[in-house]
This record gives sequence, structure tokens and C-alpha cells, in this order.
Amino acid sequence: MQNATDAAAEEAGRLSASAVDSLPERALAHKLAGARSQGRPLRVKLGIDPTAPDIHLGHAVVLGKLREFQDAGHRVVLIIGDYTARVGDPSGRSTLRPMLSAQQIDENAATFQEQALRILDGDPGRLEVRRNGEWLDMEMAELLALVRTTTAAQILEREDFAKRWKAREPISILELLYPLLQGYDSVAIDADLELGGTDQRFNLLLGRDIQRAYGRPEQAIMTMPILVGTDGTRKMSKSLGNQIGVTDPPQEMYGKTMSIPDEAIEQYNRLLLAPRGAAIDESAPPRDAKHALARALVAWLHSEQAAEQAARHFDQVIVHGGPPEDVPDASLPAGQDSVHLPGLLEREFGISRSEARRLIDQGGVSLDEVPLAPGEHDVPAERADGKLLKVGKRRYRRLRAG
Repeated sequence: MQNATDAAAEEAGRLSASAVDSLPERALAHKLAGARSQGRPLRVKLGIDPTAPDIHLGHAVVLGKLREFQDAGHRVVLIIGDYTARVGDPSGRSTLRPMLSAQQIDENAATFQEQALRILDGDPGRLEVRRNGEWLDMEMAELLALVRTTTAAQILEREDFAKRWKAREPISILELLYPLLQGYDSVAIDADLELGGTDQRFNLLLGRDIQRAYGRPEQAIMTMPILVGTDGTRKMSKSLGNQIGVTDPPQEMYGKTMSIPDEAIEQYNRLLLAPRGAAIDESAPPRDAKHALARALVAWLHSEQAAEQAARHFDQVIVHGGPPEDVPDASLPAGQDSVHLPGLLEREFGISRSEARRLIDQGGVSLDEVPLAPGEHDVPAERADGKLLKVGKRRYRRLRAG
């Protein structure tokens, strides 16, 4: 019969699949064995700062790993960093992050939690959601005790700080506090294991030091690969405009996935689909593999029906250049003889009027596939009624009087 040590080692190997680091060596297996002997699940921590309103597929890599731990019977502690977001994680940064308002942070935090539940199991027995403002809104004496756990030399060893220090670029005291605050989160929730991207390795290891300073058992750590964005080269990030959001509409998610370079298919498949047993056949021609990838992602985050509709839309609109099957209507202003198209485009597509005029002048706007002439910003309402308005390559409205 398999003994407890071997069983823990086997489970550790399975759960660390696709991870870059699982440190210290054999620590996860020891944690699993210890938790089993105590008759409890592991407490697996992930902290996310709500610095933007949406979660993208880069976040989904780590969230998917958390779901694997949940499915194995462990408890995930998702920490919404409402206090650390006020500081801003300096990982990979060369400048101080802009400060968010308390209202922005609260709004983003609510959205983050809602979107994370598209991937995580929301069963209260498997998921604990906390905000680190619960414990980081501390007395000065507690903050000083935390600061005493770490030296400035330790913090400045961190790669991004070391580069900035060498280049004589400014580093704020606020940024230096960030790894300490993240580490204290592990103390506050008694983390057995903390997950993060490879850019979080320093912070996760420092969490072990801080736990030890507070007399707590040190967490194991696991780092996951960084998913590239739709450009295929840089980290997926909303600030870089190369993200695919987990709540993007199905057609948009499908189209963005089809835009990734062929070289990125393997990574998306390995990090997002394979852990769920939904891997695609990468040996297919790149175009076919990319279609399969897009369908699988939309089916996962929306539904099979949505994936089927998104595939048909892409084929109809992008491949064949025609309108989609279900073009939304746009009402023309009542009681007016002419339609001011820049205003209509602003209302329907969120395009500024100056941008709308530029699109018209460059031939990027058409009525029933006939491009508008440069300067043709107003058209008779009678001419517009019933026509198919096309903006760019894939945005459509059917114009209707009244």
C-alpha cells in the first residue's frame, strides 16, 4: 500500500505540473503530508491588487492552478489587495505606479471577485475571499514591528530595485514597503502555500522570511509562467493593450485569440487548456489550431453555444467580409431631415466625433457597402433609413427611422 509520504510526493508532483518554481525543494510534499496528518486541507494563497477593473487570461493562468488545488480538496484564500493597491506593486516597473482613489479600488475589487468566480469554485468550503485592509490598517507600533523583520539590503537585492538603484533612478519608501505588506498577508491568513507569477518570486520568498520572524511556519511557494499578450512578445497587460479579458464578449474574445502569433498557440494551450483536460491538437495547421483554441477559450469562459456563434461570426465577418447574422439596430434621430454621422458613431460605438470624421474622410465608413465620400458627415435621413452602416472592418448597425 502506498504510504503517506509517497502519496504526498505524488500529489505534489501533480499539482506542481506547469509551474516554473516549487520552492523550497520538496516543501509542497511536506506541507501536504503535514496537512493530511492534521486532517485538514492546505491553505493556498493568492493576492491580486485591484489596480484595473478586469481580469485577463494572464490572471487565469494562476487562477486555473488555484482551481486545481480546490479540485484536489484544498482551500484557496483569495486576497483582494485593497490596501496594497494603494501602494502599487513595483514588480517589473521602472517608475512609481499612479495612486488610485479608494472608490476606484473598491469598484475594481468587486469586479475582480466576480470575475475570478468564472474560474474558481465559489463553494465557501473551498474558497475564502479576504481584503488585506482587514489587517494592514494597523497601528504604528505594528507597522514598525513589521518593518523590523527585513533589512534595506534584502529589499534592494530585488532585481527591479537593483536595476533602478544602479541607474540612480528614484525608489520611493512606499514601494519598498510593498513586499513587506504582501508578506504580512501570509502571516495574517496562515498560508501554507502562496502562488504567483514568476515576477513575484522575490515577494513570495520574502513572505517566508516574514512568517519566520513572526514565529509562524514558512509557506511553500509556487510560481507560474507569464502568459504573453496578443502581440506574442510582452506580458499580457491592460496597460499594454494586448490583453484578452475573461469577460470579453464571445466574438471579441474569439477575434483577439485569432490575432495571436502562431508561436503563442503552444503556450496558450499548455497554460490555459491542458490543465483542464481541454488541450487542442497543436499538430493541426496553425490557422485550424488557432480556431480550435479560440473556440475552447470561449466555451470555457462563456458556453459552447457562445463559442459556436462566435466562430460563425468570425467566419462571416472577418473571413468573408460580410455582416454578421444578427446586426443590432440603431435608431435615427426622430423628426430630422438629415443624420449627423459623427454623432451617431459616437453614440453607437463610443468613437469620438473627431475620430469619426477622420474615419469617414479616409473611407472607413460605408452605407450598404458604399463608402462615404470625404467630408460626407451628414446624409439625408431618407437615404440612411434601412441601410447597413459599416465602420472599419467588423462593426455594423442597421439604421432604422424612429
